[in-house]
Amino acid sequence: MIIHSFVSETREPFERGRQIGERWAEQIRRSVALYLDFFPRVGVPAGQARGIGEASLAALDAWCPALAREIEGLAAGVGLPLWQLAALNARTEILAVMPAQPLEGECSTAVYAPHGAAAPLSIQTWDWHDSLVPHGLLLQLAAGSGLTVKLFTEFGMLGKIGVNSAGLGMHFNILHHAGDNAEAGVPVHAIARRVLEEATSVAEAIELVGSARVSASTVLTCFSRDDAELRAASIEMSPAATAVVPPRADGWVLHTNHFVDPQQARGERTADVSTTYARFDHLAAMAPGMAREDLAARAEAFCGDAGEQAVVCFHPDLSQPDTERWETLLTIGLDSVGCNLEYVAGNPKALARDGFLRF
Repeated sequence: MIIHSFVSETREPFERGRQIGERWAEQIRRSVALYLDFFPRVGVPAGQARGIGEASLAALDAWCPALAREIEGLAAGVGLPLWQLAALNARTEILAVMPAQPLEGECSTAVYAPHGAAAPLSIQTWDWHDSLVPHGLLLQLAAGSGLTVKLFTEFGMLGKIGVNSAGLGMHFNILHHAGDNAEAGVPVHAIARRVLEEATSVAEAIELVGSARVSASTVLTCFSRDDAELRAASIEMSPAATAVVPPRADGWVLHTNHFVDPQQARGERTADVSTTYARFDHLAAMAPGMAREDLAARAEAFCGDAGEQAVVCFHPDLSQPDTERWETLLTIGLDSVGCNLEYVAGNPKALARDGFLRF
């Protein structure tokens, strides 16, 4: 994955979308084409994907009109029909109705947020189909709230992983629940974006997430630069409920791709062959050594003695169809003090070995 960066100073949503769409039209068109081709190959017909995309955009318009306007601006800037950008932003909602359970998940997240003056430490891998994301985007924007936001996302999509100038960091992992459905809720990537634009604390993030009706499941692991009663938490979303998973007694919040909250776990729909439970156990075992201020040292401990062969590192099997290939495309840490993203387009061992970039 080739990572690009862009800074937008405008606070007007449609204009921001148009600006991004015009500047990155080639990459966004490719992203749209790849997903529109992918949906039918995993069992979601093109017409259903379009319907879910359009209905999800309507749900977003009712929940956060400004972000709906930004998608309209993206479509105008790129020169594609609005429904195609809507479907791209609702890719999780569309994939939630796949007839077969996904055999794997994506992403492993670890946040260390004990009480005290020291800022939290975080690291996440983003694992996804290598064929779908040849390019990624780092975006800095001026939110209407007055906050500065820095985030990583796929081209043409509103958000994913990021941090804001209030010191709120947010990681993103997909989940699967028996309640996931085709009723087209607010796109979870849009929920992540609004949290980054508006929330200044974990409590505010929880309130924002809880106000959205969702049709697909996801967890946002949020943490605050400032000490608070609840300094970090995983906010698990499903159509059935929103649940808050607080830090462990030692200050760690860990998440992979299954529900941790006991009530939510009753609706778990993750395939038994998924590595999510093994990855979670790996993080728990590695946690004592991951409390390192230096991200490279944290990444080394994240993998442990197994290095690139650790269960948290995905390597694409080129003998498999692209719908079954997974790769660790990004390793990222969030600096909530400086409002920076520290990252490498690769796995944690590569970051530990070669260092990281800062945006």
